[in-house]
Amino acid sequence: MKIAFVGKGGSGKTTLSSLFIRHLAANEAPVVAVDADINQHLGAALGLDEAEAAALPAMGAHLPLIKDYLRGSNPRIASAETMIKTTPPGRGSRLLRVVEDNPVYDACARTVRLDDGDIRLMATGPFTESDLGVSCYHSKVGAVELCLNHLVDGQDEYVVVDMTAGSDSFASGMFTRFDMTFLVAEPTRKGVSVYRQYKEYARDFGVALKVVGNKVQGLDDIEFLREETGDDLLVTVGHSEWVRCMEKGRPSRFELLEADNRMALQALQNAAEDSYANRDWEHYTRQMVHFHMKNAESWGNAKTGADLAAQVDPAFVLGEQTLVPQLG
Repeated sequence: MKIAFVGKGGSGKTTLSSLFIRHLAANEAPVVAVDADINQHLGAALGLDEAEAAALPAMGAHLPLIKDYLRGSNPRIASAETMIKTTPPGRGSRLLRVVEDNPVYDACARTVRLDDGDIRLMATGPFTESDLGVSCYHSKVGAVELCLNHLVDGQDEYVVVDMTAGSDSFASGMFTRFDMTFLVAEPTRKGVSVYRQYKEYARDFGVALKVVGNKVQGLDDIEFLREETGDDLLVTVGHSEWVRCMEKGRPSRFELLEADNRMALQALQNAAEDSYANRDWEHYTRQMVHFHMKNAESWGNAKTGADLAAQVDPAFVLGEQTLVPQLG
């Protein structure tokens, strides 16, 4: 299952995504976690110290390797250099799976040991001073989008992506790559403003969206969120002394997280599992092609000097049972 956490800056998006990852690990689910936020804090939220978090490899720095591996022997892709972030897989492409070893994970993922199990953590890499005035952050997350386009995941496997804050997530087609999107909202007018934007996009592209109310202090906050988000409000989360200690660098074992918050995390997992019944790989593949064609026409063809529409394999549909033969 592919899960995204979105929300405005300061909403608690990264904290909740890290708690959800811990919860999944405690339930023995295989997890690949991806920090795709412009502010790279997921590693720290999962317990890495500053040195360990800084040592995480940047996916963007390994983009040539990622492209070369995923290209495989796909005859529709002339070279790895002609691949862009939306390039879809086809016959001959290599696919990624959650539970496997491959050169992409070797280069870009690191194992993080949690209280109740290990997860793989990947990160886009920070937006550095050298990037200012030269590139936008969406060029950083291109590696994530390319990997998601080539990822085949099963019902009991999880890829959890901590997305960049606010409406910046709409700058590419990556927001359509998920089985479930959890939007973290505080009980304030600003807190629900991103929800309204996301809801509109979600409706247009069939994105499954649920709201997680955070920093809730009482019934009035819950009523406010219910009035603003309606049935999209899945669950609310209040103060957590466990989280407060974790943010001070003194976490206790995850099993000691407050019972109400454990129940909230289980509600998230239940919603994610329920979304599995709505999986439509043909629709997923069509959306992938749609955004690829848009990117090809707007900038990809000019940048690569190639007709990127030719990369689309019309007979190919990504899916859990997809077996892609290596051609040649």
